[in-house]
Amino acid sequence: MSDRPRISQRIGGISESATLAVDAKAKAMKAEGRPVIGFGAGEPDFPTPDYIVEAAVEAARNPRFHRYTPAGGLPELKEALAAKTLRDSGYEVEPSQVLVTNGGKQAIYEAFATLLDPGDEVIVIAPYWTTYPESIKLAGGVPRYVVTDESTGYLATVEQLEQARTERTKVLLFVSPSNPTGAVYTPGQVREIGRWAADKGLWVLTDEIYEHLVYGDARFSSIPVEVPELADRTVVVNGVAKTYAMTGWRVGWVIGPKDVVKAASNLQSHATSNVANVSQAAALAAVSGDLSAVAEMREAFDRRRRTIVRMLNDIPGVVCPEPQGAFYAYPSVKGLLGKEIRGKRPQDSSELAQLVLEQAEVAVVPGEAFGTPGYLRLSYALGDADLAEGVGRIQKLLGEAS
Repeated sequence: MSDRPRISQRIGGISESATLAVDAKAKAMKAEGRPVIGFGAGEPDFPTPDYIVEAAVEAARNPRFHRYTPAGGLPELKEALAAKTLRDSGYEVEPSQVLVTNGGKQAIYEAFATLLDPGDEVIVIAPYWTTYPESIKLAGGVPRYVVTDESTGYLATVEQLEQARTERTKVLLFVSPSNPTGAVYTPGQVREIGRWAADKGLWVLTDEIYEHLVYGDARFSSIPVEVPELADRTVVVNGVAKTYAMTGWRVGWVIGPKDVVKAASNLQSHATSNVANVSQAAALAAVSGDLSAVAEMREAFDRRRRTIVRMLNDIPGVVCPEPQGAFYAYPSVKGLLGKEIRGKRPQDSSELAQLVLEQAEVAVVPGEAFGTPGYLRLSYALGDADLAEGVGRIQKLLGEAS
C-alpha cells in the first residue's frame, strides 16, 4: 500500500495554468519592488461597473441570499441569461437550458464531463487556451489538435478538421473570438464549420465569452444560430468575466439541450452546489443592464490593440497578425530564436519569455502553453501607459538580437 503514488494519475497529470503562473510570478516580483509589467493574465484593468457592485451590496443584506439556493442557478438569473442570449446572439433558449456555474472554467469542465466517456476524442484548434486540454483529459477524453499559424490568421479550415476526425471523435471545440490569438471566424466560415459538424454527427462545444469584444469589420456569430440544425448537439459556455470586468466574481454558465444541462446540474449539485448568491445577483444586474460600459471598455481595447500590433511588428524578427477579437496579441517570434540577446541564445519561446522577464522585467506567456511553440501571448487588457512602456522595453531588448 505504501508504494502507491500519493497523487492520483488523473490529477498528477494536470499542468498548472501557465497564464496564472506567469501572472503570479509577475506579482511576486512586483512585491519585491521590481517594476514588472505583466501581459500574462487575461483580465480587464477596469473596475466592475458601479451598478453591478451596488446590486451585490444590496444582495448581501438580503437574508434570502444567506441560504442555499438552487444548485443550477437563481431562477431569475437563468431567465435573464436566456433573454440576454437572445438579445446578444439571436439564440432563443429556455431558462431550463441554462446552468449557472462558478466561472467559465467550471462551465467548460462540467460540459466535457457530461458529454465525454473515456476515450472519446475532442478536436481542439491550436493555439488553444491552456484550460481546454486539461478539462478534456480530466473528463476522460482525448484532445486531437489542429494546428494553425499566422499565415491564415490562426483560422482552421474544414479540411483540417476533417483530417483530424476519427471514428472516436465526439466533440468539436469551437472558439471565436479566440484566446490566445484574437482570431474571429466570419459568419460564412462559422456556417461552413457548423454544417460539417452537423453532417458528421458531432457535438460542438463553443466558448462565447469574448462575444462582445470584436473590432473593425469583424462580427461575432453564434454557431447554433448560423446552423440551427446543430442546436440540439451544441453546448455554449459563457460568463461575465471579460465583458463586464468581473473576473473575480466567478460566474459563468452553460447553455445546451435540456438533458445535457440537467445532467451537468446534477454534477454541480455534488461538486459545489449553488454559485455564491451575491455573485449571482451581481451577474443578474450585469446581463440585465445595457451594454454602454462594455462599449467604453471595447473602445479602449481597440485602441490598445492597434498600438500593441504596431509596436510588435516594428521589432525585427517578430510577426504579429492583427487580432480581430478578445484582448490578446499572439506574435510569432520564430525569427528571433537562436539569436544572441544579452549573452544568451534562446532556443524556444519559453526561454525567450524567461529572458524578457529577467532582462526587461516584462511578463509574457510563451506559445508552448498554448500548444504552438515559437510564439508569445500578450494581453492588452492593461493601461495605455503600461502597455506602451512594457512593449517599449521588449522592443529595446529584442532589438539587440544578432
